Amino acid sequence: MTDHLAAWLAVRDSVPWHEVRGSPPGAVVPVRDGPVHDIRVRDHGRDPVRAARLLGALACVRADAESGAALSFPLLSAWQCRVLDTAEAPFRTLPAFAKGGRERYGVDPSLRGRFDRCLAQAHEEDLPLPARAARLHLDVCFFHPFDDGNARSAFLALTFLLARAGITLDQVGPVRSVARRADDPEDALALAGLLAVLVANTARRAVSTRS
Repeated sequence: MTDHLAAWLAVRDSVPWHEVRGSPPGAVVPVRDGPVHDIRVRDHGRDPVRAARLLGALACVRADAESGAALSFPLLSAWQCRVLDTAEAPFRTLPAFAKGGRERYGVDPSLRGRFDRCLAQAHEEDLPLPARAARLHLDVCFFHPFDDGNARSAFLALTFLLARAGITLDQVGPVRSVARRADDPEDALALAGLLAVLVANTARRAVSTRS
């Protein structure tokens, strides 16, 4: 069976991240808090308890971003404890599966170290922020560090990175609702382009509403 983590790592550095157009316009305060709105609509409709836990984790994400904390696995794990309402959220030690078992993510002794290096790269400003945020989101999805809740973890990580730059999107549904392929560099680039558009549109709507 295909190892989708290996597939992602094989294409990760080949994605032309520098092609992402648009740069963040500085701090963006939206007319609507997109992450909160999406949780209250999407997650609450599925399970009110799940939504409440995710909102609690989101509050932690934003507090950590405001404090200037650097992204790390312990930080992700602390948020995941809130998401799952558990005392611990360790890095997985077994192969993981997602999308109804159609995707498999392998495991080996070097996995945690590689993941840590990928998290650190999210703060390297050699790439536009939307590209780094998209890459981070996919890193969490395909490393699949936790036994459960990895899509939510990826969403929180992306939200954290944007929040560190003072950016809150007014909509996140397009990011959360579309599953991405591990072996497709064009799909990864499309996510980065989508984030650039969402940031620009959020900023435009904020200025239009307040002017």
